[in-house]
Amino acid sequence: MFPEAEPAATLRVVLIDDEEMVRLSMEQALQLGGIAVEAFHSAEAALPAITRDFSGIVVSDVRLPGHDGLALLAEIRRRDSELPVVLVTGHGDIAMAVAAMREGAYHFIEKPFVNDAFVEVVRRALEKRALVMENRRLRRALDRGEAPGSAVERCLVGQSPVMRRLREDIASLASAAADVLVLGETGAGKEQVARALHEGGARAAKPFVAINCGAIPESMFESEMFGHEAGAFTGAGKRRIGKVEHASGGTLFLDEVESMPLALQVKLLRVLQERRVERLGSNTGVPVDLRVVAATKEDLDALSEAGRFRRDLYFRLNVVTLTLPPLRERREDIPLLFERFLVQAAVKYQRPVIEVPPSLRRSLMLADWPGNVRELKNAAERAVLGFLSPDLAGGPEAAPGLDALLDRVERLVIEDALKASGQRIAEAARALGLPRKTLSDRMRRLGLSAGD
Repeated sequence: MFPEAEPAATLRVVLIDDEEMVRLSMEQALQLGGIAVEAFHSAEAALPAITRDFSGIVVSDVRLPGHDGLALLAEIRRRDSELPVVLVTGHGDIAMAVAAMREGAYHFIEKPFVNDAFVEVVRRALEKRALVMENRRLRRALDRGEAPGSAVERCLVGQSPVMRRLREDIASLASAAADVLVLGETGAGKEQVARALHEGGARAAKPFVAINCGAIPESMFESEMFGHEAGAFTGAGKRRIGKVEHASGGTLFLDEVESMPLALQVKLLRVLQERRVERLGSNTGVPVDLRVVAATKEDLDALSEAGRFRRDLYFRLNVVTLTLPPLRERREDIPLLFERFLVQAAVKYQRPVIEVPPSLRRSLMLADWPGNVRELKNAAERAVLGFLSPDLAGGPEAAPGLDALLDRVERLVIEDALKASGQRIAEAARALGLPRKTLSDRMRRLGLSAGD
């Protein structure tokens, strides 16, 4: 399998609540959710377990004897500003919880709460912590002069639901022989998906051959793709193995397959159907054993309906389709993905890794990124070289206000819940741990409606 950040399941929760029955109830809910937990009755008892390298998160009641939740939060942020703290509040503590969010708390959840919603909040916080710990590991590797991870590890980063599902699908398909069609916008990382499929399966030790279908001239297509024998045409002084034959045993990646001229599509189709290639100047077919991964930014079904792509080739390629989301649909992945690219760029240019201030983090989250992962990677390289765009560099005066930022984040969370529930408001409300009326009121305030 391809490498991944430390799984959230290996991290643990420090749980703090002075009411024994409440503490036991939350502890059991987390354990039933498969989450390791260590419970304490006070902040003072828990603090020795919370160090900068603590592999986990903190869940704490706001009202505690001695150090209350706000004092605990301040101490934790002094020790490690990237350690997520989830606060549990009573109805009368909402103002305090909002203040804690301003001070950097990860989330707060109001009593009484639905256990499933509570466990989901904790799980997301653990996933965020897992990526933070992984970035630190990469920074330590950089300090030792080591290359930080593979291309797959760097480019398929993300703990958004859609990226988790994509990695699960890749893991499931990696060892299968099925051909795969990868759909995604320019720069979204389609080749990285193809490499993940290749590196995660039994073909990893064999060639991964990438072909830009729009870059091969028609006059050279057959020679480049299928090879030729010596003397097959003027200038063919010796036998040449084509790219398809070279990929035998491994993976053939057809990038921008929608750009291939129709006249060439039929030639490719025959090879893919028969898994046999004939070199130019030869009458003998050579069997090839390969997995085909094709990538496109277009709707091939619509193109075939319009007569711009062969329908039989579309059916041949479309055994399984994986859709790669654009960055604007997984904004929560942007900051840690950016940090990963910073480490990569620092190794490439032999420069120190820069810190990401809060104003830059906000600018990254709010940008649209039409160039997707490729554009984000270029921004990270410019940042390491000292040429980050002023639009992103920002500053306190350029950063959005807290209310506007919270509205934007709240809108994204609600949209995500509605998508996951199939636009069913009642189900989305349960997933968010909110009464239906409360969710409906918030949607009206944000100008949202089911189906947007």
